[in-house]
Amino acid sequence: MRLQIVIMKKNTRLPIGPFPVIPMRNMVLYPGQTMPVVVGRPRSRLALEAALQSDNEWVVLVAQKHDIGDQEPAATDLYQIGVVARIDRTENASGSYQLLLTGLNRFSISRFEEQEGFLRAHGENLDDVRDVEGDTLSSLTQNLKTLAGEIFDLLPGNTDRYSSVLHAIEDPVLMTHLVSQHLDVKITRKQELLEMTSLKNRLLSLLEQMVHLREELRLQKEVNQKLSSRLGKQHRDAILREQIRTLQEELGDKSSGGQGDDLRSKITAAQMPEDVEKIALEQLQRLETIGQQSPESHVIRNYLDLLVALPWNVHADSKIDLDQARKILEEDHYGLERIKKRILQHLAVLKLREKKGSILLFVGPPGVGKTSLGKSIARAMGRKFVRVSLGGVRDDAEIRGHRRTYVGALPGRIIDGIKRAGENNPVFMLDEIDKMTRGWGGDPAASMLEVLDPEQNAKFLDHYLDVSFDLSNVFFIATANTTETIPAPLLDRMEVIQLNGYTIAEKLHISRNHLVPKQLEDHGVKAEQLEIGEAAQLRMIHSYTREAGVRELQRIVGSVVRASTEKVLANTTGQPVKVDIQDLEEILGPERFVHELVGAHNPPGVVTGLAWTPMGGDILFIESSHMPGRGKLILTGQLGDVMRESAQIALTLVRSRLAASSTALAYDREDLHVHVPAGAIPKDGPSAGVAMLSAIASLVLNKPVSSKMAMTGEITLRGAVTPVGGIKEKVIAAHRAGIEKVLLPKRNERDLKEVPDEVKKGLQFVFAETVEEALHHVLGIEPEQWSTPRPPVGAETTTTKLSSDCH
Repeated sequence: MRLQIVIMKKNTRLPIGPFPVIPMRNMVLYPGQTMPVVVGRPRSRLALEAALQSDNEWVVLVAQKHDIGDQEPAATDLYQIGVVARIDRTENASGSYQLLLTGLNRFSISRFEEQEGFLRAHGENLDDVRDVEGDTLSSLTQNLKTLAGEIFDLLPGNTDRYSSVLHAIEDPVLMTHLVSQHLDVKITRKQELLEMTSLKNRLLSLLEQMVHLREELRLQKEVNQKLSSRLGKQHRDAILREQIRTLQEELGDKSSGGQGDDLRSKITAAQMPEDVEKIALEQLQRLETIGQQSPESHVIRNYLDLLVALPWNVHADSKIDLDQARKILEEDHYGLERIKKRILQHLAVLKLREKKGSILLFVGPPGVGKTSLGKSIARAMGRKFVRVSLGGVRDDAEIRGHRRTYVGALPGRIIDGIKRAGENNPVFMLDEIDKMTRGWGGDPAASMLEVLDPEQNAKFLDHYLDVSFDLSNVFFIATANTTETIPAPLLDRMEVIQLNGYTIAEKLHISRNHLVPKQLEDHGVKAEQLEIGEAAQLRMIHSYTREAGVRELQRIVGSVVRASTEKVLANTTGQPVKVDIQDLEEILGPERFVHELVGAHNPPGVVTGLAWTPMGGDILFIESSHMPGRGKLILTGQLGDVMRESAQIALTLVRSRLAASSTALAYDREDLHVHVPAGAIPKDGPSAGVAMLSAIASLVLNKPVSSKMAMTGEITLRGAVTPVGGIKEKVIAAHRAGIEKVLLPKRNERDLKEVPDEVKKGLQFVFAETVEEALHHVLGIEPEQWSTPRPPVGAETTTTKLSSDCH
């Protein structure tokens, strides 16, 4: 801290105004003090030049209220109290003036006046009021000098000269100006000290500010001393530690004792691969060298803790028992027979291969039991179960981990899951793998390629671990609601098992044997206290839920049990409280869902189609009508592109195949309108092709289709009926809606094996390979009513075979 002190003798000649004004930024000059100033702004330079041309070379220095940068301040931006200063020295350098100014007296400004491009100040001198004397004055000045001395002692460097000058000053006014000039406070506080005319108030204010400054300097000095002492101790410890290490090497003793021994024994017990153990011992030696006080020590310690915690050579030794696995799957899951059979087949292959891992993908709507199937597989195999949610993961580091150079680095979710499992061959569930997205941190799906590739995951490299870990023995099970958002290379590495949901009968069995007992237990109600009737459970399934799984059904059952607890407590009859159908509306409110039911009859142009949804199957009405027009085809009902194309193909087939004499529609003078109700719900897919064809044919022939008949199937321009997916769900929906006859593509006949027998018993199935066969079943159209189709001129009809899993 550099102090510049100039002691002025009392000047008997008082300045008079007006004076040129030089605004000061973040600076205040006090009477009797000298200060260097640089003047560069145009108006300030004009004011200086005017002062230099005057007789006395005096200016008024006024502080700015706010820092406005290089802008020229207005009169309103300046304080009303300044200091008249004498220009002692002037140097012109690079367009600016370097001045040495000495404050003469305070100046109270009455008004500013702008002349010749700069400001002049009118006002009068502002003298000090010496309102303290005698012992009080002596006490105040002595305290001021004492505090100043203590502050000088806390400052770095040699400050004895400044302390001597301060103690030599006898004039209390000059003393306060000197201390105020060099006091490190804000500019607003300096201005307040300048404007104080009372000597007593100025002394008291200075003492208060100096006490605060002394305490700040003391605290800063104490912190610096502690930091210096700590750094000195670290340096001393490092030297001693290096000396100890050298002595140990001379003695042939590599052990450092204490914490190092503990970690070394853990590294040996972890049975790491040889290359990993070598890296661990190197890191341990580095930890012993830098010591616990080093900022890097906790990073190394956390890394070593992870290395010794990983199950490098720990695995479950249980053998796969297929009979026990079958029993566990039957206990935990009702229905899903095809899925359980696939799982048992997979376990049989694993038993033959021995110890190798596997990669499955369960795809299905929410609530069908994907996660619980994974738990059952782990229980059947006698392995630990680990679940990691990948929903919303958008950073590559979430899978592979962060490099240890980053603050707060952590291993990826795969290595962390293996650590939690405590064995290197757990059943590892990657939940919601279809919900991963690409973000600025990289593509997590790309990292999963190595995790789920049997040819690569034996050498999986986590960025935090920085050594290879063998994942080849892990049984990976991924879950997803759809495969559409999973990248093709990643999907190719997994065996897909499709879970299509439960039938109503299966849901009723699950509700009766699993959900109701579980909810009774969760709510503290005994089975003999509350009884939910089977009809009530069936109504809950049918009218209060619309899902492929049973998750919402479980919540509904929980609501019914919770609403009945009050009646259970009030019941004193000894008989269980019963919940029947009539009680559901009071507990759950009106029915939430109304499933479509067929009517008594359909008018011409209306047929019943079958649709697949993620919540199961449903029936779908196709309505058609005609009106005077120009032969346009109008499609409504939020139909997707594929469904709209099916309608166009259906119209083309009807116009080209049905004999003109048998139709009731003049195509060139009438418009055809096809509508699919539930217009607020988007619909798409090729499976409505047969239904579209039948609706248009029914309309143009003016012949109704039986309301008890439903149909599904894709049609082609050459008149073929091709297979579609979702047959099980569609047939169940037809049975539920009261359908008696179902038309299916011929190649879908084999899919009826998956339909429960109780559903098939109440239905008649007919099959078609061509549109002629389909319309024969639907409308009874005889061969003579068909005209010969005309192939495209100059080329043969070509078709592309599509996969049969379209809905």
